[in-house]
Amino acid sequence: MDPLDLAGIDDLLSAEEKAVRSTVRTFLDARVEPFVADWFERGEVDDLRGLTRELGSLGLLGMHLEGYGCAGMSAVDYGLACLELEATDSGIRSLVSVQGSLAMFALHRWGTEEHRQQWLPAMASGEAIGCFGLTEPDHGSDPASMRTRARRDGSDWVLDGSKMWITNGSVADVAVVWAQTDEGIRGFAVPTSTPGFSAPEIKHKLSLRASVTSELVLDGVRLPADAAFPEVRGLKGPLACLSEARYGIVWGSLGAARSSLETARRYAVERHQFGRPLAAFQLTQAKLADMALELVKGQLLALHLGRRKDAGTLRPEQVSLGKLNNIREALDICRTARTILGANGISLEFPVIRHMNNLESVLTYEGTVEMHTLVVGQALTGQQAFR
Repeated sequence: MDPLDLAGIDDLLSAEEKAVRSTVRTFLDARVEPFVADWFERGEVDDLRGLTRELGSLGLLGMHLEGYGCAGMSAVDYGLACLELEATDSGIRSLVSVQGSLAMFALHRWGTEEHRQQWLPAMASGEAIGCFGLTEPDHGSDPASMRTRARRDGSDWVLDGSKMWITNGSVADVAVVWAQTDEGIRGFAVPTSTPGFSAPEIKHKLSLRASVTSELVLDGVRLPADAAFPEVRGLKGPLACLSEARYGIVWGSLGAARSSLETARRYAVERHQFGRPLAAFQLTQAKLADMALELVKGQLLALHLGRRKDAGTLRPEQVSLGKLNNIREALDICRTARTILGANGISLEFPVIRHMNNLESVLTYEGTVEMHTLVVGQALTGQQAFR
């Protein structure tokens, strides 16, 4: 019996789904695993653009989208890829998620045909990098109150404002930016070479250090009329994109949990105290059993939501249910794994503390625990409690 698949969940996967998972794992083991702890420690990913192109060559960027050079794979395929990516590092999964589920999805779903033709093939191959500007310094969970504004000036749009905590911002070629207008909130495809656009990198992070995080500053950024997404108004556009990204987190967070569980299990078997392996003590076995149980439950939930997504029946509230449960349990698994490793649990010689720190960011981005709790609460009661 595979100790990481006690429930036999692999039996529910097709041969193609297992092949996708194996391909991603093989790539990561060779290209990222040997270096990622050093990247995390230094807060810098070596040759990020080269890595992005390699991810593109595997078909991982926008892999669940159709056409324009995208792989057109299933939601479950994408979920399995996210799990493997985050089993290596949340920052690497964030790179792929922001590229595909936020920036590319926004252009694919809401942009013009010209936007799609201009950006999506290059983004799918990794030749171009995208970012997604919604969160602001003073408005995270309440994006309707954003202050970034786009005003018409003749046939042009002029954007002013700032966005915060933007993955890929400093390396992006195109930014999807959401702004208040006289017509409601609208989205814009903003080439980052446009005068007035800047993206200073955020430093001093203790989480997602193998990931580029930036502020976006828009100071009189002038765009042509066709830079605006033509149809979508209000929060419908950005929230649809966030739901895509949250779905990836439902799977990805389990990768960090699985890596931490496997590290703790091996350590407990190999480490001896009081003349016997740590794994022979009842309290250690109880920790391992509880961690494995929560991992199995999270995997079953993720797979169920993936099948619903492929069937076209997945609701945003169900994504919130998955994100709320899986990230919370994944973080608890990582914290428990750290206790089994003792003092070694805080060393980057092992991945556990890195996963723990990363999940502290994943816990709050794409919707905090509080927000997803209220989404589930509203689904249960019919009463909105956000304000």
